[in-house]
Amino acid sequence: MADFNRAIALILTVALVANLAMMADVDGDKKIQIKTVKGKKVCIQGWECTVWSKYCCNQTVSDIFQVYQFENLFSKRNSPVAHAVGFWDYQSFILAAANYEHLGFGTTGGKLMQMKEIAAFLGHVGAKTSCGYGVATGGPLAWGLCFNREMSPDQDYCDDYYKLTYPCTPGAQYYGRGALPVYWNYNYGAVGEALKVNLLDHPEYLEQNATLAFMAAMWRWMTPIKKSQPSAHDIFVGNWKPTKNDTLSKRGPNFGTTMNVLYGDYTCGKGDIDPMNTIVSHYQYYLDLMGVGREEAGQHEELNCAEQIPFNPTEAPKTATSS
Repeated sequence: MADFNRAIALILTVALVANLAMMADVDGDKKIQIKTVKGKKVCIQGWECTVWSKYCCNQTVSDIFQVYQFENLFSKRNSPVAHAVGFWDYQSFILAAANYEHLGFGTTGGKLMQMKEIAAFLGHVGAKTSCGYGVATGGPLAWGLCFNREMSPDQDYCDDYYKLTYPCTPGAQYYGRGALPVYWNYNYGAVGEALKVNLLDHPEYLEQNATLAFMAAMWRWMTPIKKSQPSAHDIFVGNWKPTKNDTLSKRGPNFGTTMNVLYGDYTCGKGDIDPMNTIVSHYQYYLDLMGVGREEAGQHEELNCAEQIPFNPTEAPKTATSS
């Protein structure tokens, strides 16, 4: 009962923030406040960027990525043949982003880099939640956010190796859920700790609340899998500087390497395979729809990870946040 009450409280909190967001939009109440801390300018912006940060001095995600663009990118998500009709929406995305904008999500660099990062993140999301390959209308790239869960799981994804840190809850199933699908008890445990939500006991929350589902995906985008490795965000925006070993492994600060750090050898180092190309195609398609243009994505060798050596080979010992 306590967990149920916490879940209700979470939903009510999200609803309250949503109302504040809509009020802020109506009233135009997103004025930038500026101060100087240790000689550096930091800002906050209304409801959307509420933690003092240099990134909050830039345009916010809702400034550069608006509802009509979201609808263009995911135009088929509410079609009758989709599997998550009515679940995903722009408001949930923006509310989730507001938790990470002060850390640089969609707010790093100038407008071009900001839009490219949003397209890159959503390119991963669209590819991982698409049902476009079984339907033709609109083309295969128009069907992102078709799913919010794995439809026919063949196992519970419970790994007893983590029984002391992330023990499986009896009856719980840890199949893929969310915008960047989360699998296995140890991943639900790590994401839940970060978001302060009990996902070990209630993994179903990720298919019941779109804001939470987007937040889980953004956390993964913004968070290194290991302390010695970069996050997908830091790779993409250029915060990460490759070592000599990275260069020899053909890993650079580009879109291709975001696939490497997120999926390892499930996608990378296997040559020109469809799962990799599908993610790249979604990224390029979204850049076009957002008015940026796929020519801004970079050269072919920067977009793929076909010849990269994975950061985390599957034969290596497991870590609590690997897929």
